[in-house]
Amino acid sequence: MHTTIRRSFLAAALLSSCLHALAADNPLSVHILDLQSGQPTPGVAVTLEQQDKGEWRALGSAVTDAQGRVRALYPAGKALASGAYRIVFKTGEHYARLRQPTFFEQIPIEFKVADTTQHYHIPLLLSPYGYSTYRGN
Repeated sequence: MHTTIRRSFLAAALLSSCLHALAADNPLSVHILDLQSGQPTPGVAVTLEQQDKGEWRALGSAVTDAQGRVRALYPAGKALASGAYRIVFKTGEHYARLRQPTFFEQIPIEFKVADTTQHYHIPLLLSPYGYSTYRGN
C-alpha cells in the first residue's frame, strides 16, 4: 500500500514538474483574482489575439485553472513576435455560472510586445462592476 502511495505521489510530482517546465518556456501567462473574496478565479475562458493589418486574429484560448491562472497562453512551439496583442477575458460567462450580475460581459486587454525575449504576465483583478490590470512578472 505504501509503495502505491509513493508511486502516485512521484507521478503527480513529475507531472507537475513537466507542466511547470512547459509553462516556463511560454512567453505569456495570465492570472485572475477576485477582489471581493481575495481568491483566485477559476473557470474563466481567456482568448489571445494578435493584430495583423488592422484585424484581430485568434492565436489561442484557455480556461483559468484552480489558481485562476493560465500559465501558457501563447501557442506552443511558436516564437513570440513583436506587435499588438489582445487578451479577452470572458467574465460574463463566469458571473452567469455564479448567478451573479456583472457590468462587463468581457474584458479586452490590449498590449504591445516590443522585446520578444521577455515573459509577459497579465494579471486581472476582478469584481462584478470593475477591474484593474497591470504588467506583472
